[in-house]
Amino acid sequence: MSSSESMNAPEESVKIELPRTSESEQLKKIRHTTSHVMAMAVQKLFPKAQVTIGPWIENGFYYDFDCPEPFTEKDLKAIKKEMIKIINRKLPVIREEVSREEAQRRIEEINEPYKLEILAGLIEPITLYHLGDEWWDLCAGPHLDNTSELNGRAIELESLAGAYWRGDETKAQLQRIYGTAWETPEQLAAYKHRKEEALRRDHRKLGKELGLFIFADPVGPGLPLWTPKGTIVRSILEDFLKKEQVKRGYQQVVTPHIARVDLFKISGHWPYYKDDMFPLMAEDEEAAESQQGFVLKPMNCPFHIQIYKSELRSYRELPMRLAEFGTVYRYEKSGELGGLTRVRGFTQDDSHLFVTPEQLDQEFLNVVDLTLSVFKSLQLKNFRVRLSFRDPESDKYIGSDEAWEKSQGAIRRAVETLGMNYFEGIGEAAFYGPKLDFIFQDVLDREWQLGTVQVDYNLPERFDLQYVAEDGTRQRPVMIHRAPFGSLERLIGILIEQYAGDFPIWLAPIQVRLLPVSEEFLPFAKEVEARMKALNIRAEVESSERLGKLIRNAEKDKIPVMCVVGAKEVEANSLNIRTRASGELGSISVDEVLGRLQAAISSYGDF
Repeated sequence: MSSSESMNAPEESVKIELPRTSESEQLKKIRHTTSHVMAMAVQKLFPKAQVTIGPWIENGFYYDFDCPEPFTEKDLKAIKKEMIKIINRKLPVIREEVSREEAQRRIEEINEPYKLEILAGLIEPITLYHLGDEWWDLCAGPHLDNTSELNGRAIELESLAGAYWRGDETKAQLQRIYGTAWETPEQLAAYKHRKEEALRRDHRKLGKELGLFIFADPVGPGLPLWTPKGTIVRSILEDFLKKEQVKRGYQQVVTPHIARVDLFKISGHWPYYKDDMFPLMAEDEEAAESQQGFVLKPMNCPFHIQIYKSELRSYRELPMRLAEFGTVYRYEKSGELGGLTRVRGFTQDDSHLFVTPEQLDQEFLNVVDLTLSVFKSLQLKNFRVRLSFRDPESDKYIGSDEAWEKSQGAIRRAVETLGMNYFEGIGEAAFYGPKLDFIFQDVLDREWQLGTVQVDYNLPERFDLQYVAEDGTRQRPVMIHRAPFGSLERLIGILIEQYAGDFPIWLAPIQVRLLPVSEEFLPFAKEVEARMKALNIRAEVESSERLGKLIRNAEKDKIPVMCVVGAKEVEANSLNIRTRASGELGSISVDEVLGRLQAAISSYGDF
């Protein structure tokens, strides 16, 4: 492990496993039971509160309440205290199966209208879970046998939030209480530490502190604005991938942000994506009624297809690899937005390869190799791959069974050739083809999809793509859709948190800060700054404070290399070096510093 990796590692001295709820049947029982205990406690303290839904989530549970009194943080402490009383009473948890009519009778008896709506959507058998003979709710379980099996010291009520009934903004606003529950107090302590670490690394907080990006209400939610420093990080990542792509025979293209809706009707995106697309821009009412006009693009692939189709291609031109950093737009619900990791406008490092069927396997392997090379340079090591295949029982996919079998077979051959560990995600395929998805686990053990590689026989068919084969016949190419980063926004958000804002020197917006101890040494510092900039090293001089304050500012700004300039340094033509990765390095000649900076930047390493 490098010094920078060590510095950015979580501080837990002993790794305590924190499984997700979906990975542990025992945690499902604990969290289901705890949520019921919490709801019972709430209704004891707030008799007018009505319960709605209370599911488990991956790190805990929540319950939504309709209560005329707004809950406060102080109320959470009282609710937790009441929960401990219920746990200590050792109430049995009893499952009861009832008819729909009986369930309705009991719900009406206690006047819980939300439960009636929930009941209407349930399929039989209808099950109730009781805590002793005092409280019950509709639930499918599973649950513990007795409240005494819960450990009160492993339970925490975490926060309050607002929520709409059924997630519909036109319906009643409810109050949501989030909580978490674990098997042991040690797990709870580790979970709380991880949350604190997540707060320290939160890319939204660090992005603002480091001056990388902002969100502005007049612009709208989910639409980040990149500052000069943030734009440097974006540009570095773009240039990095573009260089790799040029080496591998990719050609850069640029396409518009909007297109006729007919383009997406042909591709199939319109029926599948129109609810997630920004509204149609129609020229008049008649066009709107007939769904004609322009839309903001949700995907780049139909545009690249048009470039391919602009002239008849020969087999000699294939594979054709078209690449673009193309910004696309999805109308995500406001409640689903999350900093840079879930936005409404994002830039994909998109590429579409048009290949002959004979070239497919090797080109797919080459794309995977590029993706792995990118991850290695970014120090993204903790990932697994998912074979995202179609669900044969679903009708949301286009194309023939034969096309799907061929495309899924190509992906399976690739991972087996490479000896990659993989798991299958049935139903995770795009509507037009299967995918190989790279699922990255971040430093806080959260999972994100980053890179993806897709095999597509269906869009070439829908757009009637052709090439002239060696024997003079017209043949159909196969498409590979590929995005090693996934999206620049999500990638940068993850990298900020992965590095805790301490970017490696090659990626840092400001790589070097020169700190003259007094104005007397400012000319020398400016001279060195000019030499660094001539070598494309991002350097700046700061001299308006005392040295101690200058160093603290540089630490706060997470500058990788600090160069102190005083009388000794000017006399010896040297710099006193301090780095965030290695600390004090002492006096080093200017020429050596320049050489080491260039080497570190070009090799994606440390100074």
